[in-house]
Amino acid sequence: MKNLFHYIQTAPHRSRSLLGIEYEQLSRLITSLQQLDAEYMAQQNAHKIRVNAPGAGRPSTLRTETEILLCLYYLRHYPTFEILGLTFEVSSSQAHAVVHYWVRFLRQALPASLVEEFEDCEAAWAVVTEMLVEWELIVDSTEQVRQRPSDSDQQKQHYSGKKKQTTYKQSVIGLPDGSDIVDATVAHPGPSADVTLFRQQQSQFRDTQTFAGDKAYQGADRTRTPHKKPKGRELSEAQTEANRMFAGKRIVIEHLMRHLKIFRAAKEVMRLRKDNYSEVILAICGLVRLRLGAIELPV
Repeated sequence: MKNLFHYIQTAPHRSRSLLGIEYEQLSRLITSLQQLDAEYMAQQNAHKIRVNAPGAGRPSTLRTETEILLCLYYLRHYPTFEILGLTFEVSSSQAHAVVHYWVRFLRQALPASLVEEFEDCEAAWAVVTEMLVEWELIVDSTEQVRQRPSDSDQQKQHYSGKKKQTTYKQSVIGLPDGSDIVDATVAHPGPSADVTLFRQQQSQFRDTQTFAGDKAYQGADRTRTPHKKPKGRELSEAQTEANRMFAGKRIVIEHLMRHLKIFRAAKEVMRLRKDNYSEVILAICGLVRLRLGAIELPV
């Protein structure tokens, strides 16, 4: 194929459609990932017992920025590794290795959520949770079909009656304007109840934090949900209007989910193992935050 990096450089607007992020964001991301890669290689070499001289061995057929674009292209379009290898003129095994190598650095450079970004610093997380109390956070979940396991117990564990297929479930909490992902948990079995996953997430926030969710979250503490139609009766006009207004405010979480599914690896039938799947989806969450401007990479 053409040199993808040069192809994007000649018309930077292509970056958003081909890779899911703006050209300026891409340039900063490449710089950050290259720096993380250099630090990792320096650390590896410091503890390595050398047999060959530095630089010996078979050289890589791809430049560093091309490898990064290969990984981003995979997350954006989700081709098979055979097709990905043909596209970038490498073997399918090399394409597989390159994707998982750079997903690791994407996870380091782009935290998947506010919780992941600040939870390791107690003082910073205390400030963030105090600020979040001012808003009513919005919660929702989504399911992604996975390849049907051959093991019958695995099939039962992941079979979703809603989708009529084996699935993974993600639970996402977002800001009320949809501008950032506050928390995301991924790779839960499809039958997991939305409210059960949400209650686990709630424990990270202050007791005064409020939330909004759909009918699946009825019964959760401090969570506003739409009016449920009583059995054998109809909702009043006031309740119907309240539900309509509530849906209008809650639609932003659906838009946030749409941003996730722009990256086809979070939408198509998942072919990866569970551990790799979790890392890929969380890496996509980080890319969505970068796309939305919630993460600012250094110039």
